[in-house]
Amino acid sequence: MRFALSALPLGFLLLFAAAPVARLLAEGWGTAEPGFWGLWADAYLRGRVLWSLAQAGLSAALCVLLGLPLAWVFARFEFAGRALALRALMLPFVVPTLVAAMGVLALFGPRGVLGIDGSDTPWLLVYGNVFFNLCLVVRAGVDALDQVSASRVAAARTLGATPWRAFWRVEWPAVRPWLASAACLAFLYCLSGFGLALVLGGQRWATAEVEIYTLVAHELALGQAGVLALWMLLLNGAVALAYAAIEQRLAVPARADRLPRRAARGMGERAAVAAALALLGAVAAAPLLAIVWRAAPALADGSAWRVLGEPATQLALGNTLRFTVLALALALPMGVLHAVSAQALRGWGVVWRAAAFLPFVVSPVTVAFGLLLLYPEWTASLPLLVAAYALIAYPFIAKALAAALDAVPPHLAQAAATLGASPWRVFWRVTLPQVWPALRRGTAFAAATMLGEFAVSLFLSRPEWLTLTTLIHQRLGRPGESNLQAALVLAGLLMALALLVFVLIEGRARPRPDPADHARTA
Repeated sequence: MRFALSALPLGFLLLFAAAPVARLLAEGWGTAEPGFWGLWADAYLRGRVLWSLAQAGLSAALCVLLGLPLAWVFARFEFAGRALALRALMLPFVVPTLVAAMGVLALFGPRGVLGIDGSDTPWLLVYGNVFFNLCLVVRAGVDALDQVSASRVAAARTLGATPWRAFWRVEWPAVRPWLASAACLAFLYCLSGFGLALVLGGQRWATAEVEIYTLVAHELALGQAGVLALWMLLLNGAVALAYAAIEQRLAVPARADRLPRRAARGMGERAAVAAALALLGAVAAAPLLAIVWRAAPALADGSAWRVLGEPATQLALGNTLRFTVLALALALPMGVLHAVSAQALRGWGVVWRAAAFLPFVVSPVTVAFGLLLLYPEWTASLPLLVAAYALIAYPFIAKALAAALDAVPPHLAQAAATLGASPWRVFWRVTLPQVWPALRRGTAFAAATMLGEFAVSLFLSRPEWLTLTTLIHQRLGRPGESNLQAALVLAGLLMALALLVFVLIEGRARPRPDPADHARTA
């Protein structure tokens, strides 16, 4: 039964992730130059790989340095707008990468709002990565600080420890594994990211993923692309395995003696809250506001409404919604089965958890070209496109649900079963209420991801399957201020759509259900 649960997602991964990658590698291997180890002798390709690692490492380190103080403020202080700020913190992560890249350009591009041109520098990509991944570290830090024992902190303070020493000796050891987990995930996203690197990196600071796309799409150098893809697959896989191992160690029930939040007192604590909110606004909100600012003239003179009323925009909007709904119907059962089977497999669970990150490990470009090579008769077919969409989105559901299942105290199900509840009733009355918020949140992220999918749409769709992301890309590729304004308007539409879907699916935050109540009513 335990292995049967994993059969469907395993087959899905093999058909739409592993097999296309193997096909692409086999295609290039026979003519591969410079060969597997020879890549490191090629200065150009070696530079691409090293730069990919460097920008991912620097971005992840900055996320941790900025995210830990933010998390501490949100975890320890109660202030007006705290709940709203925590929810708004996730905005960058649900915004499509193409929109995020346009936001960064609107802020620091050639005609940026701030008047600082950061184009053709490495910092534009690093800033984009931090903007996109900071929320991961902050949310992980808040969750970790909620696990700190209030009694241990109180004991340390009673014995004369200063607040800093109490943090260093009691809170930091509890927070460290969570930050390591979040840093691994941020590193993985930065290493395998494509949209941000394509728009913000340019040719000079292109990452290995962009180089793979260039080699395949523009130079048809499948051999070099295959070798480069294999090395990136190994590097991403090692990071994903480390992340899964750390994540499994964090699987503990929620702590009961949490430190209560309190109002900030004194100038120092109020300044800390103000600084945290200012930092959050500068990193996470500024690029999104820059898009609104740059699109405002088009809204004022009415040209924005003409763009929204164009047949191409209507077609792109309809296709984007249609593909998202179809892919979500496939991604949801795959994600649920993957999470449930990962918990049931126990000893093999860490490997199976890492397998959920296969769509993150392999870039969408590699998957798309692999699918074209493996299933040429299905080229530009709707089932293939929907499957590729679902492949990229379902790990969000699997990860969120697996973490929630780990946090459910096992004695609750045992108590309900002892009182005569059937396995199905135990799941319905005990387990599902506990994991429902996480399942809903994972579904929201999956839907937002599919709305903004770019690489797969670029290579697997027909001209009549235009989506909002591909339409934005087309507008950016055309000269003229009017096309740039139209791209900004479309980016604003896509951003609003992603946020609307996220709010509708995630809904309003509710108090955490009392586990004892569910055990009793079961």
